[in-house]
Amino acid sequence: MCTEAARLRLKSSWAIALLDSLGIEVEADLTHVAPGALVVANHISWIDIYVINAALPSAFVSKAEVRNWPLIGWLAAKNDTIFLRRGSRGHARIVNDEIAALLGRGRHVAVFPEGTTTDGRSLLHFHAALLQPALSAGRPVLPVALSYWELDGERSLAPRYDGDISLGQCTRAILGRRRLIARLVTTPLRGLQGEDRRQVAAEAREAIALGARLPLVEAPAADLPVSAPAASQPLTSSADLA
Repeated sequence: MCTEAARLRLKSSWAIALLDSLGIEVEADLTHVAPGALVVANHISWIDIYVINAALPSAFVSKAEVRNWPLIGWLAAKNDTIFLRRGSRGHARIVNDEIAALLGRGRHVAVFPEGTTTDGRSLLHFHAALLQPALSAGRPVLPVALSYWELDGERSLAPRYDGDISLGQCTRAILGRRRLIARLVTTPLRGLQGEDRRQVAAEAREAIALGARLPLVEAPAADLPVSAPAASQPLTSSADLA
């Protein structure tokens, strides 16, 4: 029988292989990682899950409707996704208990508190309720900033999966690039001093904005720094993660 540690390594390796087949290399700053943390990330694309899994193999929390989406629903189910039925308090309690149990075993659980994808050039409001299971269980919140870059150092919009963009259009846009860099940056842990969920959500959002060099409100692309930032911490590449 495969141990949990071995299964997580396989999960990471599978994610790296999938991303490599799409021409995506992962660069990860894992400075602030701690066992059993709730990973809170901004959301740009369906490939965000695999970028996170490449560096931080995690269970994911998603709305139940995703389970019925073609291909993505199947992939989500194969990636330890916890499907949440919105509007059901009873089911929310069950999901919260499941999240707390995973965190208590030292596993990572990941959420996208914007609740939807963006084009990757700004951050939406964070839904603080998604952070409550970790805070109630006394587990840390780990804000993680995701961003995608072209080889010339320009921010890439190819992975965006928002608005009316279909899965096929998104995938073709990614494959149309010779190579893309997915950058994952961890930031200091939050929620360890008894802060309430709104404060933690606000702090996590600010940290992610800084880590991904994003504005906190919608802004024209002209207002956004587009050159890739110099790494302040050593980055681990997907080759090293494998």
